[in-house]
Amino acid sequence: MTVLPGLVRVALIQAYRHLVRTATFLFFIIPLVEMIILIEVGGTIGPLPTVGLVVLTAICGVWLLRLEGMATLTRVQEKLQRGEIPESELLEGIMLIIGGALLLTPGFATDIVGFVCLLPGLRRPLAARIIRSTSFSQFQMHNHFQGGGFRKTDGQPGHTIEGEFFSESNNTPP
Repeated sequence: MTVLPGLVRVALIQAYRHLVRTATFLFFIIPLVEMIILIEVGGTIGPLPTVGLVVLTAICGVWLLRLEGMATLTRVQEKLQRGEIPESELLEGIMLIIGGALLLTPGFATDIVGFVCLLPGLRRPLAARIIRSTSFSQFQMHNHFQGGGFRKTDGQPGHTIEGEFFSESNNTPP
């Protein structure tokens, strides 16, 4: 078991406390903001149309999540087939999960953020910016299975020898 150096441990504890404070703050503020917006919209267009809008955004969100989720999964598989790291697609997948959850949450402010995460014209530039601002781009994927077989470390294809073997202890196939 390794013990973290004192300064690293203190920094992690402070970061954790900051995260908990921020999450607690958001946990209370977001519902309050949503209630205020729902009351204002309900007062303007009426309660039934407000509920209808909330349900409509949830239905549209589920449909868009399904559509964009399948497209993103297809792009992940294509990149993996080419031996590339699907960094933006994986980040977009996380954004799709967050966006879907926000669109299922009743309220208009969370719906706006949810649609930003689900609409490809908004999601992709945001994901690209996040990736540029982090160190994801320094990683490279080395695909040893590309081309239908194992490759030696010098890049040349290996040779596959087919055969059967028997255990010497009891002369039966495994």
